[in-house]
Amino acid sequence: MNSPGQAGPQQQYVRGRIVSSGTTLDDGVVAFAGDLIHYAGPASRFDPAGWHQVELPAESLLLPGLVDTHCHGAYGGDFSSADEAGARRAADFLHRSGTTTVVASAMAGSPANMLAAVRLLGELSREGVLAGVHTEGPFLSPARCGAQNADYLLAPDTVFAAGLVQAAGGQLVSMTYAPELDGADKLVDLLAALGVTPSLGHTDADAATAAGSLVRAAEGMVQAGLEDRRPLVTHLFNAMPPLHHRSPGAAAACLRAASAGRAAVELIADGIHLDPETVLTVFDLVGGANVLLVSDGMAATGLGDGGYLLGANDVSVSGGVARVAASGALAGGTATLLDCVRGAVAAGVPLETAVSSASAVPAGVLGLAEEAGALSRGFRADLLVTTAELALTAVLRGGRWLDALPG
Repeated sequence: MNSPGQAGPQQQYVRGRIVSSGTTLDDGVVAFAGDLIHYAGPASRFDPAGWHQVELPAESLLLPGLVDTHCHGAYGGDFSSADEAGARRAADFLHRSGTTTVVASAMAGSPANMLAAVRLLGELSREGVLAGVHTEGPFLSPARCGAQNADYLLAPDTVFAAGLVQAAGGQLVSMTYAPELDGADKLVDLLAALGVTPSLGHTDADAATAAGSLVRAAEGMVQAGLEDRRPLVTHLFNAMPPLHHRSPGAAAACLRAASAGRAAVELIADGIHLDPETVLTVFDLVGGANVLLVSDGMAATGLGDGGYLLGANDVSVSGGVARVAASGALAGGTATLLDCVRGAVAAGVPLETAVSSASAVPAGVLGLAEEAGALSRGFRADLLVTTAELALTAVLRGGRWLDALPG
């Protein structure tokens, strides 16, 4: 189904099975006017007088628009490239695939290229095309660079970090950093003070160093008045030492912090970056309220196999798996966030929990807990219509029906 009701009256409603905020309502209605939801609840309590019903297929699920806090691009567009046409194309594809709130992630690159990228992404965020900017680097461990180009990794530099924040024009929402690097503590303090969420990742740190840095980040965010937010962990397990019983490393510290609600961990549940059993285990250990499903998607998302760019690296995609051409390291994902929700559900995560970890939880991390990520009165009218198997049939973003991508 594409663009249901696009030319219809302003006051519209849909009826189906609502899955939102960790619960399911079997016979629900979501009514919206303009760009806001006016009612979301039982159909039996909704008065349809004056409202136009948009007919949906039987057994439709109604989900909140998804929120991706870690995405490098899509449909040939690379958010690190400072190419406006490519960034807009990527954002449009992501919106139509169900990710109605997109934080654009920029890779480590030359200082000039990073500043240009975050400047453009900041402009698109102020326009409402994007929901903020995330920089994955450049203050990362060379030993755990993953798909990052090691030539552009730097020791923490508060002057350059402040320049990135300034270039983004107040739209830089998070930055990935390695806590073991010299100067990381000062970097964390600066980020928190400037309202940017520190996200621990691409690290070779031991457990004690990682734990101490997460505590420092959390305390700094409280001091900066960000009590409603908390530190993040960039794609847990990927680009960090594996969990070992005699050398637990950063992963153990991150799991403990998330279990206590002192941090939130990203998981890429695309079936490639993590084994499904690992995904289910993390959800069981730390709880869905402390997990963000992310896509880590790159320019190949929505396209076929072939050669692509991810920041400063050439990437080869084969069988849907993206790898750095030179090293063979995994190079982001080619799945959408809805694909990752399906992956989490297939792993055994309850549907309600998986949806929440791709909507309400990341919205809260972004400080949008009262605006996005749930089907609730007063929230932005972002909604997905899917089949019971989570195949996408329609997308509503800001009260406007988009040409949804089937799948």
